[in-house]
Amino acid sequence: MGKKRFGYLVMVLAALPIAAQAYEYPWYRGEHRELRQGAGREGGPADQSAQPLTAQVQVDSPATVAFSPNGDGTKVMIRAIDLARQQILVQAYGFTSAPIIQALGQAKARGVDVAAILDKSNETGRYSGATYLINHQIPVWIDGSVRIAHNKVMIIDGKTVVTGSFNFTKAAQKDNAENVLILWNAPALAAAYVRNWQWRKSLSHGFQQ
Repeated sequence: MGKKRFGYLVMVLAALPIAAQAYEYPWYRGEHRELRQGAGREGGPADQSAQPLTAQVQVDSPATVAFSPNGDGTKVMIRAIDLARQQILVQAYGFTSAPIIQALGQAKARGVDVAAILDKSNETGRYSGATYLINHQIPVWIDGSVRIAHNKVMIIDGKTVVTGSFNFTKAAQKDNAENVLILWNAPALAAAYVRNWQWRKSLSHGFQQ
């Protein structure tokens, strides 16, 4: 190797630690910060990556986890719904579990603010879980701007997050290998999920019966 090329290689290797430090993710420094993808692009419905997609938060809360098949996934979700006092924000792909849907309707009846964003597969010509919510004065939006709106999330009272692989369906309870995770009293985490919920709502349209 010539002296000139060797000298260039030494300069590159010496610069690597500095470059790595400059690229360090914010959460390595203990900061709570959202990272954005697609910065500098034009905004609008087609540019979904312009929104915050990643957040690092500190979570120190009790948790409940349930597994399927034939576990307590539906039961623990209904318990979380029944404990709601102010608000429940829902994101769902499959949405056919009668006990979960009815629990949301009962929450609305006792004065909880309930709203849902569903995948476009719920936009059918027949009576559905979405129809049930609309008939109980619960607003429903359809997230049709992506191929699949695959979230399974409930944000309860701005502090409890329900998530996991568990679709809100009978099959998720009885037939599938699934999990439900409930993080109680985690407001920073819930806030990140609320921001995502609001973003998806901005790209959705109202459900039409």
